Amino acid sequence: MRRIFSGVRIGDEGDRSDMAEYGEWNRKGAVLSDVTAQKEYGVTRDFIVKGVQAGELEFREGAVWGNPYLRVLRSQLERYIVAQLGSEYLVSKKCHNELHVIHKKIVDIRKKLAVLEARKAALECAIKT
Repeated sequence: MRRIFSGVRIGDEGDRSDMAEYGEWNRKGAVLSDVTAQKEYGVTRDFIVKGVQAGELEFREGAVWGNPYLRVLRSQLERYIVAQLGSEYLVSKKCHNELHVIHKKIVDIRKKLAVLEARKAALECAIKT
């Protein structure tokens, strides 16, 4: 199996002020996989790898069922996206994702409302008879 990250080693970051603060890797929602980053931000794996090789992104390797993936910090990825693609791109992607989540919630609530309306009608029929 060939490693994608030739020449990039953990620990070569040096003393940089923009590196992860203590405990950021353990915070909920602060870390995402390269696959999730592709879905949420519309970036490619190559874009993430270039950020890692440039020293802009810290990463950790993982594997699920033998399939390797990268974990990166959301805050660093967002800074890198702004630097490379612009803040308008990042805002657009975040708004698109939030709109998708809201739409999903609305559809879910409508389904629950339909079930409740049906139950309400059944109960009203039972009361009348």
